[in-house]
This record gives sequence, C-alpha cells and structure tokens, in this order.
Amino acid sequence: MSPLLERLSKFSAAEEFLEFFDICFDEHVVHVYRLHILKRFYQYLQREPGLEQMDEVQMHDHYRSLLQRAHDDFVTSTAAKEKVFKVFQDAEAKSFSLDKLSSTLPSRN
Repeated sequence: MSPLLERLSKFSAAEEFLEFFDICFDEHVVHVYRLHILKRFYQYLQREPGLEQMDEVQMHDHYRSLLQRAHDDFVTSTAAKEKVFKVFQDAEAKSFSLDKLSSTLPSRN
C-alpha cells in the first residue's frame, strides 16, 4: 500500500480528509452532507482509471481534485438531487404526483 493510501486509511471524518488535502470547505455543508461527500469521493475514485500507476505526488493531486469536486457537489446541490445513497435513488423510483394519485381514484358524479 502506498504511503498516501496508508495515511488516508486512518481517517474517519470528512474534515480529516479535507484538512489533509488542504481544501477550504464550508463547515455547514460538511456538517450536513459529510457522509454524502465521502461516498461521492469514493464513487469518483472507483471510476478513475490508472490511479495505481500514479506516483505519490500525482496520486495526491488527483485525490485532492476528486475530493474538492465531491465537496463542491453539495455546495451547489442537495442529497436528494445528487442521489448518492440508495434511499434517494429508490425514492425517485417510488415518487408520484397528485395528478397520478387522483387519476387512480374513482370519479365522483
């Protein structure tokens, strides 16, 4: 395991990651969306090809940019819009409008 990954494996709080990468962050956003930010960061990492071929400096810079992006997603959006967690994905599939609901009711003559 690279020294960077070994160090990151010891972190548990979103603030630790953000401070390590020297990312200015909105404390309110992190307080509300900390798990969403970390999950999105993980999703971004999973989609990135070639991370294991990078040297430590490149990897650090790339991780930093992905974490910044994950944080910024929630500065300008919400958990419901970003749908990082399954509960939000399922909620969209199960949503319905009042028009849909009223169309299922028997008509009143």
